[in-house]
Amino acid sequence: MNDANQIEVLFQKGLQAYQEKDYFSAHDHWEELWSDFYLKDRLFIQALIQMAVSFVHLENGNLNGAKSLLKKSLSKLGEFSGIHRNINTEVLIMKLLCVQDQYNLLETASKFDWDLVPVLE
Repeated sequence: MNDANQIEVLFQKGLQAYQEKDYFSAHDHWEELWSDFYLKDRLFIQALIQMAVSFVHLENGNLNGAKSLLKKSLSKLGEFSGIHRNINTEVLIMKLLCVQDQYNLLETASKFDWDLVPVLE
C-alpha cells in the first residue's frame, strides 16, 4: 500500500472510531497518522487527536485534563477554515465551543451531556 492510501486508511479508521464514540481508538489511529507521516495538515490531525483525548479524559473522570486538551484542540483548529478533510471546521469549532462552555459549568465529569460531542461532517 502506498503512503497516500495508508494515510487515507488511517484517517478513515480514526474517523470511524470517533463516530462509534470510541475516542481512545480514534486518537490511536490519528496519532499513528500524525507520527508516521509528515503531513501538510498535521496541525489539523493534532487538533483532532487532542479533541478525542479530551473526551477520553472526560470518560475517565478527568475534567481538568478534558478542559486542557479541548483548549489546545480549539487553538489549532482556529488555523483552519472551510471544509478540511470533508469536515466543516467552522461548525466543528462552534460545537466544540459549546462543549467548552459545558465543561466550564461542570463540577464533575459525570454530569457531561454527551449529546454535545460534535459529529465530524
